[in-house]
Amino acid sequence: MTAGATVFVVDDDKAVRRFLEGLITSVGLQVTSCASAQEFFDAYEPSSKGCILLDIRMPGTSGLEMQKMLKEKNIDLPVIILTGHGDVQIAVHAMKAGAVDFIEKPFNNELLLDRIQRTVNENLRSSTSSVNPTHIAERLGLLTPRERQVLDLVVTGKTNKGVARQLWISERTVEIHRARVMEKMQAKSLAELVKMAVSLEGY
Repeated sequence: MTAGATVFVVDDDKAVRRFLEGLITSVGLQVTSCASAQEFFDAYEPSSKGCILLDIRMPGTSGLEMQKMLKEKNIDLPVIILTGHGDVQIAVHAMKAGAVDFIEKPFNNELLLDRIQRTVNENLRSSTSSVNPTHIAERLGLLTPRERQVLDLVVTGKTNKGVARQLWISERTVEIHRARVMEKMQAKSLAELVKMAVSLEGY
C-alpha cells in the first residue's frame, strides 16, 4: 500500500532523527533523514510521494520558514509538524500555512505511526482533505456560546489553565466544555480540531 513512499524526517536533533528512522522503517516505510531544510531540498525529487515529518523549531531555517519555501517551490508533499509541549500556538500557525497535522513531543509511537501511515496513504491516492467546511459549520452550530468561547481559545493555543483564567471559570469546567466540544465537532485530537477550525473563515 505504501510502496514507493518516502517519509522525509526533517529535524536538527540527530538522536531524534535516528529514533524516528528506526520507528518508521519498522513498519516498512522508507525514510530519508535531513538535519535541515536545505538537506531536504537537496534530497527531494519531483516524483517523490509520501510526507514530511517536520520539526517546527530548528536553528537557521525554521519549520514555518521551510513551509513557505515548500509553497514557493510548488512542493505539495503533506507536512506533519512535530512540536514541543506548549507550542500549540505555533502549530496552529503551521496548520494555517498548510500542514495537515501536528503531534506534540514526547509523542506516542503508535499514534505517530498511525498519523504517518494515514497521511502517506492519502498522498499516494492524491486525495484532497476530508475536511468539509459545510459539515464543520453544521457541527459548530451545535455548540453552546460557552463551548464556542472555549473552542476559540483552544485553537489559538491556550491551555486549559489559560482558558479558565480568561473566562473566569475553573479548569475542571474548561475540561468538561472541551470534552463536549471534541464530541460535538467529532474531533479525535487537538490537531483535528485545529484543522477543522482552520477550514472555516474567521480563524
